[in-house]
Amino acid sequence: MTDRLTAREIVALVADDATFAELPDPVREPTGSAGSAPDGPLGWPGYDAARARAAERTGERESVVCGTALVEGVRAVLIAFEFGFLGGSLGERTGDRLVSAYAHARAHRLPVVPLVATGGSRMQEGMLALTQLQRVARESVLTREAGLPQIAVVRDPTTGGGWATLGAGADVVLALPGAQVGFAGSRVRPAGADPAAYTAEAQAAAGAVDAVVPPEELRGTLGRWLRLLTRPSTTPAAPPKPLGTGAGAGADTGAGTGPAPGPASLPATGWDAVLRARSPERPRAGAYLDAYFTHRVAIDGDRCGGTDPQGMLCGFGDHEGRTVAYAAQTGTATRPAGYRTAARLIRLADRLGIPVLTLVDTPGAANDAEAERQGAGAAIADLFAAVAAARTPVTTLVVGEGGSGGALALAAPGNTWATPDSYFSVIAPELAAAILKRPPHEVESTADQLRVRPQDLVDLGVVRGVLGARHRTRDDG
Repeated sequence: MTDRLTAREIVALVADDATFAELPDPVREPTGSAGSAPDGPLGWPGYDAARARAAERTGERESVVCGTALVEGVRAVLIAFEFGFLGGSLGERTGDRLVSAYAHARAHRLPVVPLVATGGSRMQEGMLALTQLQRVARESVLTREAGLPQIAVVRDPTTGGGWATLGAGADVVLALPGAQVGFAGSRVRPAGADPAAYTAEAQAAAGAVDAVVPPEELRGTLGRWLRLLTRPSTTPAAPPKPLGTGAGAGADTGAGTGPAPGPASLPATGWDAVLRARSPERPRAGAYLDAYFTHRVAIDGDRCGGTDPQGMLCGFGDHEGRTVAYAAQTGTATRPAGYRTAARLIRLADRLGIPVLTLVDTPGAANDAEAERQGAGAAIADLFAAVAAARTPVTTLVVGEGGSGGALALAAPGNTWATPDSYFSVIAPELAAAILKRPPHEVESTADQLRVRPQDLVDLGVVRGVLGARHRTRDDG
């Protein structure tokens, strides 16, 4: 369990010095309010006294403190929960403050940062407390529709409706180490439930938390996220420079510096292209992302219980002073969670007006029985839909294997490029030969028939051009 910081302490931890300005308390109509009758709307014996003790103990008038502050120079609305005030529970007055804070964020075009530590809805106000979750959800949706990012920091504990709205409902979820995080609080779980399943680390492993961040790194991490997610652009991302061995002697492997690359050799045959794309020496996604971005932050997880860190890298980075979102296959078979994470990334970038770069490199979608049980077809369909619906520009570079629909789902229609060390095929040549009942020695000729070479893809109109190669692009006419 992590140390439980007060609302003011967590604000001081993330906000630049002397920049926090608390928002005024919203005025609530007397009818139906928690304080309009003795002991609240339910007449819960001792409720007023409990609130008074909580106020005296914490110095706060409610379980949440809302205001604006600079976080590493970026102004944001901060929503800090005070767990010492009735367990950080949500009541009607809490809901009023949250609604007011979100409205202020939209009016002033500010990102929202919930710093959550709550045990859930306030029992002493009954269903009137529980319905505050609907109010919070509505404000979150309106803020999302306004194109403003929401970055949650979940603290110890974050449970119940607070986790299911302000926490898990945010665009990006960061967590403090060891924090208790889960829908079920410690006193309402089944007997014998594994407590390790209700932690920040477990939620990260399940794809519900993007990163677990130590307190001393929180301000810097949050500041990077805020800077990257508040820089929209309508200009498409430039495709990265090719890094492979075919890029020519003295080729530039950096992000815009060094000597201009010489023209690369192109594969002579279809099988040649396949072998080059499958070469273990060929640069993978990590090398391309490191060369392209000055710095980057990752989102991790599909929000459905899965991650695919070995198959899909997603996040946002700085490229020549602009924010570009990325979804990059790593050369392995992509799992359903990888496709869902990429779809999540593209939809978030689309809402925020941030251009997207995708890197295609997979022999195909994972096709084992577990992938089917995890919904491989539905996950790929969802990614196709996310790319097709995106209003923000999407740029694709095929850097290695382009294996069938599992690769095409990540490719931008009309703005896909290829490297000399890549191929794209409706099916792997070996599988095509097997389906056609051809002997093994005809696999190579089958690759030629499929026209999988990067220059073939240009001629077919599938890609716009081969980067770093002496070959005309479609734009050359």
